[in-house]
This record gives sequence, C-alpha cells and structure tokens, in this order.
Amino acid sequence: MTLVEQIHELAERTRAASMRVAEISTTDKNEWLLRAAERLESAAERILEANARDLREAEAKGVTTPLMNRLELSESKWRDMLAGLRDVANLPDPVGRVDSVVVRPNGLRVGRMRIPLGVIGIIYESRPNVTVDAAALCVKAGNAVILRGGSEAVASNAAIHEAMTGVEGLPAGAIQMVPTTDRSAVRTLLGLDQLIDLVIPRGGESLIRAVAEQSRIPVLKHYKGVCHVYVDRAADLDMALAIAVDAKCRRPGVCNAMETLLVHEAVADAFLPRLADAMGAEEVELRGDDRTRSLVPTALPASESDWFEEYLDLILAVRVVDDLQAALKHIEDYGTRHSDVIVTGDDEAARRFTTEVD
Repeated sequence: MTLVEQIHELAERTRAASMRVAEISTTDKNEWLLRAAERLESAAERILEANARDLREAEAKGVTTPLMNRLELSESKWRDMLAGLRDVANLPDPVGRVDSVVVRPNGLRVGRMRIPLGVIGIIYESRPNVTVDAAALCVKAGNAVILRGGSEAVASNAAIHEAMTGVEGLPAGAIQMVPTTDRSAVRTLLGLDQLIDLVIPRGGESLIRAVAEQSRIPVLKHYKGVCHVYVDRAADLDMALAIAVDAKCRRPGVCNAMETLLVHEAVADAFLPRLADAMGAEEVELRGDDRTRSLVPTALPASESDWFEEYLDLILAVRVVDDLQAALKHIEDYGTRHSDVIVTGDDEAARRFTTEVD
C-alpha cells in the first residue's frame, strides 16, 4: 500500500469513527477523560523514557533551545497535562446546547444547536503535551481527531497515543496518529477535504504558513505571538513586576509568552531598574530603546526588527512610551493580535485598552 493510500485509509477510518463519537453521552466522555488521565499516570515511566530519547536525538541534531523546551515533558508540564484532562472532564458539554432561540411571528421557535464539527486534523511541532490536549478537547466536543506531531517528538507522541487509545470508551479510530514523519503525508492529509472538516496547525510561523497555503480544508490559525505587557502610569509596580517575570520566564517557548514590555514614562524611572534586576536573576537578555537603556545600561540596543520578533526564548524587548495612546499605537503597528495585557489601576485606561486592542 502506498503512503497516499495509507493516509486516505486512516482518514476514512477516522471519518467513520466521528459519526459514533458525536453520539457519545456527556457521562461517557467524562469517564473516558478521567480514565485516560489514570492510564497516562500508570504509563508515566514509559512515556518519560520515550521523551528522554527524543530529547537526546534532538540535542544531537542541534535543535534550538526554545524547541528543546517545548519538547521536554518537564515535571510541571506533565502535571499540567494530566490536570488538563481532568479539567476538560469538568467543563460543560457543548454538544447539543441551543443558543439564540427566537420565536417568529407565526409561533415557530428557531434556535442554533451546537454540534460536533466531525474530523479535526491537528498538525504540530515539538510539544508532546499537545497530543493529550488535542485529543481531550476533540473528544469532549464530540469530534474525532487525526494527530500529526513533529519528527523530533515521534517517540513521545507514539507512547502517549498508545496509552490514550488503550482506554475503553471510544470507537476504534476516534484518535488517530499519522504513523510517519514523511512530509508528503501532510500534503496528502491537506487535500482530503471530503474526509477532514478542519485543520489546526500549532507550531512556528513557517509550519502554519505552509499548512495554510497547501490546505484545501478550512484552517484555524495564527502565525505568531508577539505579545505585549503594558505597564501604565497607574499600575501597582509590585504587581506589574510579578506579571512581567511570569509572562516572560515561566514558559518562554509558548506562543502567549511576553515578547515586548511597554512602560509608561511616568513610572519608568521607578520600574525599569527593578525589572532589570528581576530579569537578570532569570538570565533574561534585555533589548531596549534609548530611554530604556538610559535607565538600564546593561540592556542591548533594540533594533526595529526586535519589535516584530517572536523570540520564544529568554529575550525581552523593552520600550518606554509617552502614554497609553503610544502603547496602543505600538501594539497596532507591531502586534499579532494574539495576547496583550495592561497593568493599571485606572478603570478608564483598562476599558480603553481592552476596547481598542484586538
């Protein structure tokens, strides 16, 4: 059987399973999610050994530090992954919910019922925890899923997939893993618009653009996350410092990590030296505009390209702005409409920020 035939057969099996997944009761879906968490816990040693193999091979190939961080199933990431399954089990079931019911003049009641999409294809890099997250969310929403992880996480993903598909309660084929790292398999998948209803790419900008350009299937996407934190003149500076350190340092390799910090000039003198000390303790490299560097001489000069950059690493661009309007203008010019934050005690400033920032 050729690779094209293999992928087509896999998609057909998933399509058939999707009809049955859509009919599973809320109770049965939740019980499956809880059993899946237990099954993963019992398989932890085998999964983490597989992850260690992936990490060794990735390091030998010279994979970058941000991608290594995404690949590693650290203790906290493992804990969050298992907790995520249980959290999804506790979410309300969206399937069958009726919204926006109206009664027409003739007495006809018209509403919109939420139903499963069908088959979702998820194409992702590095992060083996996505295997769990994607499967959990698709099952909860009554969908079948085809997973295609990156070659750098092949052992981790296979071990996780084996554990999850060993849990009773789902029809065979409901959670499929593409069994090859051959890139032509992705091209084949992206042409199966009669069998797959939605594609979601998760990874770097180049992956997402490639999927969007090749796909005949609708794609849910964002290209990158140049995310901002703006410290307003009315900010509690202790709060702002805690938010900034968490947003940059907790998981720098994720797409909603802070990449640029904007600071109102009225609080820059008081805030930026403290920020430099805190970020220095976390080994974060600061790149700043002239006003930032006048207060933090150790910061490297920021170039125009830094304001567009998704570092996914312990690097932070910092700019002092004249006021809220200047912060909004910066985010409009350089942001990616992903995740942006204001720290302020001024309700009007907060309202304006949340209204004007997309």
